[in-house]
Amino acid sequence: MALCQQREFSGVQASIARVLLVLLVAALSACGDSHLRGSVEPSEDGKTYLVIADDSGGACGPIRLNGKVWPHAKGVAGEIAPGTQTIECGAALQFDVPEGVVFTFDYWGP
Repeated sequence: MALCQQREFSGVQASIARVLLVLLVAALSACGDSHLRGSVEPSEDGKTYLVIADDSGGACGPIRLNGKVWPHAKGVAGEIAPGTQTIECGAALQFDVPEGVVFTFDYWGP
C-alpha cells in the first residue's frame, strides 16, 4: 500500500514540475521583447526612429544622443541608425534600438 501512495505522490510531483516549467517558459517569453528604457513598435517605412518621451525634467540642458545635441522636440520622432545608443542629460545611459522600429525612450532611472 505504501508503494502505491509513493507512486501517486511522484505523479503529483511530476504534474507540478510540468506546470512550473510551463509557467517559467511563459514568463521568460513575455520578457523577451521588453526594453528597460522604453518601448518599440514597427515603423511604417522600415526605417529606425527614436522618440524621446521623457526629457528627465527638462532641467539638465540639451539632450545629447551619441555625443550630438538631439535636434527634435520631446515626443517627436527622429531617424537614427539601429544599434547601441548613448543618451546624455546630466548622466549618460546606453540602450539598444532594433532595426526598423520606433523606439520611444521614456525611462532615465537605474
